[in-house]
Amino acid sequence: MKLYVVSGEKSGDLHGANLAKEMMRKTPELQLRGFGGDRMIEEGVKVVKHINELSFMGFTEVIKNLNTINKNLKFCKKDISDFNPDAIILIDFPGFNLKIAKYAKQKGIKVFYYISPKVWAWNKSRVEQIKRYVDELIVIFPFEVEYFKEKGITVNYFGNPLTDEIQKEITELSINSDKKIIALLPGSRKREIEMNLPIMLSVIPNFLDYQFVIATTDNMFELCSKISKNKDVKIIKEQTYSVLKNSEIALVTSGTVTLETAFFNIPQLVCYKTDFLTYNLAKLFVKLKWISLVNIIMNKEVVSEFIQDKMTKENLTKEMNYLLSENGRVKLLSDYKELNIILKSEDVSKKIGDFILQNI
Repeated sequence: MKLYVVSGEKSGDLHGANLAKEMMRKTPELQLRGFGGDRMIEEGVKVVKHINELSFMGFTEVIKNLNTINKNLKFCKKDISDFNPDAIILIDFPGFNLKIAKYAKQKGIKVFYYISPKVWAWNKSRVEQIKRYVDELIVIFPFEVEYFKEKGITVNYFGNPLTDEIQKEITELSINSDKKIIALLPGSRKREIEMNLPIMLSVIPNFLDYQFVIATTDNMFELCSKISKNKDVKIIKEQTYSVLKNSEIALVTSGTVTLETAFFNIPQLVCYKTDFLTYNLAKLFVKLKWISLVNIIMNKEVVSEFIQDKMTKENLTKEMNYLLSENGRVKLLSDYKELNIILKSEDVSKKIGDFILQNI
């Protein structure tokens, strides 16, 4: 049996790797090929295009790199045709993957879409594309089940795969400091880090009793080092969970990491700044009150969000002082507990892997 997997970002690589591991455990002769990262490579996927070449942040970055994106699409379609898989597994990355879904459908290849496009946030026109080109939609948030059912789309929910990931053994953190830690998680893309990390670092002089630690990826280590030069901060690569687990509070960019931080019961500030054009276009198209998954799932403001002009040294400092106080933590941790109950699940990757193998 042959399966083609397409993920385009770090979180997709993580979930793709866990899925590959479970499917290979059950079907050792399985051939897996596609787009992914180091984690998927470790689990036996033949990665033909690395995620480092794929992910572009914001409207302006996408426009600048349209030629590269189109080349990647062309390459992916040809590679699928040459490989001739029994099915395709698309993981998030909707701008790219819905085009691949259309191509696969035209070729008569069954399409599994794992981690659905966030059409409930923006670009609802994609609902019709999902109806036409996706055979099995697998979602990871409970509220998505009812949303897609109302749109006439059959949906499968097995839980949230992050709940399995945080249960795994976490590497011991060694940073040679007696101070309590404040974590900085500035994102996994170059542009994100360039826009957000300098402002995060600006608060350091106001918290000299704490050790600031940047959690980043191997390929973004050099960039983080350059931006934080001459700052009293340590940089740890590929140990995000270890950093989070040992932190008092965390400053995080929006995305999956907001949920991961909540699962570790770490108070957080959600920080996000992007270029002027991307921000204003997003305001036109994104119809949500919040950008963090914690707030979206809970449907209320659980964690404070500092977006664009609100992301200032003064605003961050004030909220950090509040979260470091006892009063600031009690209500937040109570909401985190409720969130964990809502998303409680186990063996998610195994269940999804079994489902895919049984439905090819």
